[in-house]
Amino acid sequence: MVSTIQVLPKEVVHLITAGEVIDSLAAVVRELVENSLDAGATRVVVSLWPEQWRVRVADNGCGMNLEDLQRAASAHSTSKIRSCADLWKITSLGFRGEALHSLTTLAELEILSRPSARISVPFTGGTEEGVGWRVVYGYGGQILEQQVAAIAPGTVVTVSNLFGSCIARRQGLPALAQQMKAVQATIYQIALCHPQVAWQVWQNDREWFTISPAPTMGKLIPQLLQQVRPGDLQELQLELPNSQQNSLNIVVGLPDRCHRHRPDWLRVAINGRMVKAPELEQTILGAFHRTLPRDRYPVCCLHLLISPDQINWNRNPAKTEIYLNDLTYWQKQVNQAIEQALRINSDTIQEAVHTSRVGKLIKVAEETGAYNTNPSTPHTPPTSPTSHTLKAVGQVNNTYIVAEHPGGLWLVEQHIAHERILYEQLCDRWQIIPMEPPIIFYQLSSVQVSQLQRIGLDIEPFGEQLWAIRSVPAMLQQRDDCADAILELSRGGDLQTAQVAVACRSAIRNGTPLSLEQMQQILDDWQRTRNPRTCPHGRPIYLSLEEPALARFFRRHWVIGKSHGI
Repeated sequence: MVSTIQVLPKEVVHLITAGEVIDSLAAVVRELVENSLDAGATRVVVSLWPEQWRVRVADNGCGMNLEDLQRAASAHSTSKIRSCADLWKITSLGFRGEALHSLTTLAELEILSRPSARISVPFTGGTEEGVGWRVVYGYGGQILEQQVAAIAPGTVVTVSNLFGSCIARRQGLPALAQQMKAVQATIYQIALCHPQVAWQVWQNDREWFTISPAPTMGKLIPQLLQQVRPGDLQELQLELPNSQQNSLNIVVGLPDRCHRHRPDWLRVAINGRMVKAPELEQTILGAFHRTLPRDRYPVCCLHLLISPDQINWNRNPAKTEIYLNDLTYWQKQVNQAIEQALRINSDTIQEAVHTSRVGKLIKVAEETGAYNTNPSTPHTPPTSPTSHTLKAVGQVNNTYIVAEHPGGLWLVEQHIAHERILYEQLCDRWQIIPMEPPIIFYQLSSVQVSQLQRIGLDIEPFGEQLWAIRSVPAMLQQRDDCADAILELSRGGDLQTAQVAVACRSAIRNGTPLSLEQMQQILDDWQRTRNPRTCPHGRPIYLSLEEPALARFFRRHWVIGKSHGI
C-alpha cells in the first residue's frame, strides 16, 4: 500500500503559518506596532496606502544593529524568549518570532533601523555613534539588499504589495473602507493599553487622526469617544492584596450619564494587550445590571496587570485569547472594583458636574426663579454615618429633594432614589409572607399562574376560573393596590423584574410632601446603596450644582466697585 502521508514543502508550511498571523491590514499594523512598543517607543507613526496594500510603521524605540536586522525576518527569530521556561514568564507583546518572517512570505518587506546606543561598525573595525541600516528582505527572510542609511534613532518598517503572492486572499477580505475601520479600532485598543504613547496615523499621505499621550487610560478615553467628557468617567487603580505584581486598572462610564447602544466599549486588557475574555466581560455586564436603561450597555475598560506565571498566551496565534489561572479570583476583584467605582463619595463628588444639564437648569431658573421649600420641620442630623454630608434643606414641587453638601447643591428625585433603596433591600431580603384573607383573581391564564409560581407566590385553584393568592411579597401586604401589583407581576419577567416592579410601586410617589426628617432619611439610605447613581430602570437619580458653577453664574469673581463703573 502506497503511503498518502507526506511532509509538506517549506513554502506551504510558511504560507500556512503566515495565514495564521497576517490576515488583514489591521493584523499587519498590530504586529508592527507591538514590536515598536516592545522596543520602548513613546511615539509611533502609522502610514497606510490601502489601495496599494502598503503599510509603514515608524517609531523612536531602541532600534536594531546590523546583526539583528540580518536575523529579524528569519523563521521564529525573536529577542524576547530563549527557552521553554520563558513561555511561562512572557512580559512582552510579541514573542513568537513569526510576524516579520510571515510578512516576507506575503509581501515585500523593508526595514530601516538605527540603535540609540554606540554600536560596532563591521567594515571599519571601530565604533560609531548611531549608524543606521536599510535592509530589504526576499521570500522567507533572505536578505536582498543592505546598506547604511541616514535615519533618526528608532525603526521604520515598510510592508508593500501585501498578499501580492496570494491574490485570492485579497479578494476574500472585506472592502477597504471596512478594513480601515478595523485598523482604527486596532490602534485605539493598543493606545488604551499604552496611554503614555503618542500616535500619528496617516492615510494616503494625509493625516487621518492623532492620539496625544495621557497619564492614564481614563484620561485618554475622551480623545477616542468624542461625546464623553472626563467627568462622565470614574477610574480606579488598585494594588491587589497579597500580591506584589498584580494590579487592576478600571475605567467605568457612570451609568447616569454614559452608556452605549452596543457593547462595543466593553474592553478587557491583560498585561498591555486587549484580549477576548468572555467570562470577565459577563462579570462586568452583571455588575452593571439594573443600573442602565433597557437595551443599553456600559462603557467599561478593564486592564489587569498579572504575574506572567498566571497566564498562558499560547491559546491563539494572534495572542487575543488566553488561559488565565484562578479566574474566579479575578471575577471577584472586578466585581468589587466596579462596585467601588459606582459609589458616590468625597473622591468623586467634584467630578459629578453635569455641565450641559446644569446649564439648562440655570436657564430655567433665570426664567422662573422660584424654588418651593418646606422649612416647617426642624432638621435632626442623621445618627448613622454616610459617605459624605448631604443635608436636606427643602423640596421642589414635592418631587425633588434639595440637598446641601460642602461642594454645592444637589437635586435628588425622591421617587427613584427611594426606588433604588427598596430594590436593593428586596434583592438582599426577598421575603414572601402569608396573606389572610387570600386575594381572589378571576380568569388567570396558565402563563400568569406559572409566572406567579416562578417568583415564589402560593397560588391555588379556588373554583371555576378562580385563583386564590395566599402569599405575597412582604412589601406589598399592607398596600391598598396589592391586587393590582400582583396582577402586574403575573405578566412576565424573572425574579429581578418582579423585585423592580415591587420597588417601583412601593416607592414614595412624586408629588408627596415630605418633612425634613423624611427627606434626610431618604438621603442617608440612598447614599448607602451599592449603585446610587441610577434607579433599577437606569434613570439618573440626582443632578449636581457644584460651587464653581454657582460662583460663575452669580459672578462672584467680579469686583463690585468696577462692576458699578467706579
